[in-house]
Amino acid sequence: MADTNLSAVLYSKMDIRMEEWPIPEPKEGEVQIAVHSTGICGSDVSYYTKGYIGDFVVKEPMVLGHESSGIVSKLGPGVTNLQVGDRVAMEPGIPCRRCEHCKGGRYNLCPDVIFYATPPVHGTLTRFTTLASDFCFKLPENVSMEEGAMLEPLSVAVYACTRAGVTIGKKVLVCGAGPIGLLVMMSAKAYGANEVAITDISQSRLDFAKKVGADHIILSDTKDAQEMARRATAALGGQPEISLDCSGAESAIQLAIYATKSGGVVCLVGLGPPTVNVPIVNAAVREVDIRGVFRYCNSYQNALDMIATGRINVQPLITHRVTLEQTLDAYKAAMEGNEIKIMIDCSRPVERA
Repeated sequence: MADTNLSAVLYSKMDIRMEEWPIPEPKEGEVQIAVHSTGICGSDVSYYTKGYIGDFVVKEPMVLGHESSGIVSKLGPGVTNLQVGDRVAMEPGIPCRRCEHCKGGRYNLCPDVIFYATPPVHGTLTRFTTLASDFCFKLPENVSMEEGAMLEPLSVAVYACTRAGVTIGKKVLVCGAGPIGLLVMMSAKAYGANEVAITDISQSRLDFAKKVGADHIILSDTKDAQEMARRATAALGGQPEISLDCSGAESAIQLAIYATKSGGVVCLVGLGPPTVNVPIVNAAVREVDIRGVFRYCNSYQNALDMIATGRINVQPLITHRVTLEQTLDAYKAAMEGNEIKIMIDCSRPVERA
């Protein structure tokens, strides 16, 4: 039986269609990958529910998905670092490799980056895709395909902790207990943070955060950022040297600034409204550094090492599993927000037995 390439294609807001698309052939330096596992990201849900994120608008059919792992099924010309059959995690942003940002080691800032499932680039919620071979990471035998797919959101967290300067002994505040916030909390612990507190508007998410390693949980039941800052300080037994906002909410960013110790760092991980009101003078006179985070850079291998060595266990975050054929149901579940991470099995039915 010939291979098919069932794909989850977004046509416009609230319009996903399961279609058979051509199987792509790998170009110079690329490999073809039989996708195995793909997680649903918040950006995927935003494209589905709104049809856009900021300036990125779905104007023509686009395959969704970018949190993926798979098995190398064909080599393109010039590929020497991989073999057919290799299990790999897939870093989904390919930079130009030539601009000043790429050459300076911050390729996530490349203005010409090709990022999967960002219009007009097709994603990985499909049976087969292609990817530059140097953005594929071989998975050790003790790392599952689902864990390989989780490397994408974990890389965001690892990069955020790197940008923020999380090290041994630090007190850390994380705002937002969604998938990224949870992974940031877990990464901060793995980086040696002494105590980590996490906030959220959902008690159930906070309870989950406690189960996976948070030292302190704080319910955000008020938008009074200064009051929340007092609660965070009380929970940690002192002001955090580092605060990471993973929600993008205005009140959470305000909280992060007010809570952070003078001379400390606030890291903005979550993306919310393009303009927010923040106590910038408070940050300035106390020399609180505010640092942005855009995706990740040189973080995949570190994230993989953390999983492979057992320093981070991402498996509890995968709370729902479906097949590629059940993608529409998966997106409906993602919209309800009751799951932490939904994982889609993209393998062919015959391979699931």
